[in-house]
Amino acid sequence: MKADRCFLQSVSVLVAFSIARSNGLVGPPVVSASILTTVLVLVAWRARATLADLGLARADVGPGLRWGAGAFGMVLVVLVVAALLPATNGFLHDSRAEISGGQLFYQLTVSILLVTAIPEEFAFRGVLLGSALRLWGSWRATLITSALFGLWHIGPTLHAMSDDRIRGTAVTAVGQVLVVIGAVSITFVAGLAFCWLRLRSKSLIAPIVAHMATNGIALAVAWFAVH
Repeated sequence: MKADRCFLQSVSVLVAFSIARSNGLVGPPVVSASILTTVLVLVAWRARATLADLGLARADVGPGLRWGAGAFGMVLVVLVVAALLPATNGFLHDSRAEISGGQLFYQLTVSILLVTAIPEEFAFRGVLLGSALRLWGSWRATLITSALFGLWHIGPTLHAMSDDRIRGTAVTAVGQVLVVIGAVSITFVAGLAFCWLRLRSKSLIAPIVAHMATNGIALAVAWFAVH
């Protein structure tokens, strides 16, 4: 595997995609996620990355499913307990949960799993982490790719705050900076956890399931709370 070329090209693709996404140049989310994944597949193929490098080896499917199931169960327990405790259930209130059951199913299967969890995990815990491991080893690869994962969320966070302003809930400049720093910090920590799952299981399945659980169960719990 030509790890240095794979890593640099993948970062370049993600930066270009993030800029294009922020300017509305990549189309609907399903289309943009497909484009991003296709381009990264080509980058990995040209760099001669193996399926094991990407966390896609058949021999690692079993461990990936087991570790993923464990992560799913842990996230489920934590969020359900948080929803039941008066001191924490307020944090789970989400205006996005004010949708129908059909819309919830679409959000879980398409928006969260197909458009978010799978493409992002393939990018950050697949192509990027696979090449970074060959360049720097597990600890530095984990820190670097998790930091990039945090920075990846700056654009969506700014977009969300822009939507808030449109709805009339203005955020001060200092508040915006704090929100962005918070989003980057939280997703950096999440990236560390997803990397750990990928390294422990050797499979991309485990972080995909954990990513899906983190985003999806929170939305599902919020949906049940408002219905």
